[in-house]
Amino acid sequence: MSSSISISVVVPIYNEEKSLPQLVNEILAVMRPNYKKFEIILVNDGSTDKSADVLNNLSKEIPEIICVLLRKNYGQTAAMAAGFKNSSCDVIVSLDGDLQNDPNDIPLLVNKLNEGYDLVSGWRHKRKDAEIRRKLPSRIANRLIGKVTGIRLNDYGCSLKAYKREVLDDVRLYGELHRFLPVLANIEGARITEIKVNHRARKFGQSKYGIDRTFRVMMDLLTVWFMNRFLTRPMYVFGFGGIIAILGSLLTSSYLLIIKLLGEDIGSRPLLTFAFILGVAGVQLFCFGLLGELLIRTYHESQGRPIYRIRKILRGGRGDF
Repeated sequence: MSSSISISVVVPIYNEEKSLPQLVNEILAVMRPNYKKFEIILVNDGSTDKSADVLNNLSKEIPEIICVLLRKNYGQTAAMAAGFKNSSCDVIVSLDGDLQNDPNDIPLLVNKLNEGYDLVSGWRHKRKDAEIRRKLPSRIANRLIGKVTGIRLNDYGCSLKAYKREVLDDVRLYGELHRFLPVLANIEGARITEIKVNHRARKFGQSKYGIDRTFRVMMDLLTVWFMNRFLTRPMYVFGFGGIIAILGSLLTSSYLLIIKLLGEDIGSRPLLTFAFILGVAGVQLFCFGLLGELLIRTYHESQGRPIYRIRKILRGGRGDF
């Protein structure tokens, strides 16, 4: 199945010296018969084993390989961002370097992308991982993320995804937001879908994730929830909370004033302290909202970042433009 579409395959690497030769051979076995133009971008995220040496040897033998060597271990998000930045093709496919993602699924994702989607995410429906330590926390996290963000996917953690370049050009990755790429793409108006992909048991090495990943996911979830709901209108959340607090303070203060006029002592009442704190908090929240609006305006204007995305323009007599 030959195709004229150009594809960049991005693979973040961290201590995968044993997996790399087989991984590259499997990718080449899929890409060379199916696509005329492609590149394999291998990003070495500060590996402490001999991954850099393996990448150096592979780059000498295989012309389609581009190796990006980071100065130290920055994390998977940074490695993927570096791979995306150094890619040059119309479609970008990402997958892990541990051989658990199957390169044979790449054409499935790309074909689905050609149906009009901007991002196709893999779903490891028969995941070959430990049930209690990996699969159960993942299912809970996926349901929580879907409920909070409104983007219903069965498997946010699957690295095997296909993207149109224009979507990734609009997305800014930082922190550890790589697992939330579908949510970030949705903020930019991307059409997203999910298909079942193969998942294989780990053959070499050990998982790089520990229990601390759960806490990082929770913190990142709060970030993307705010970005998804209030990125262009922070006053809606801070200002609304501030107004509610100020109104509560005014009502409480009015009640205390009335009973004071009726002759009751209010100086030692906890409600007076509560009304004061509520009023101060309300003013602060409202000011946070104003500052947020100014920061968002500065953010969009300094980067020339529009607040909308155009999918296509239809002009009378000429059709698509």
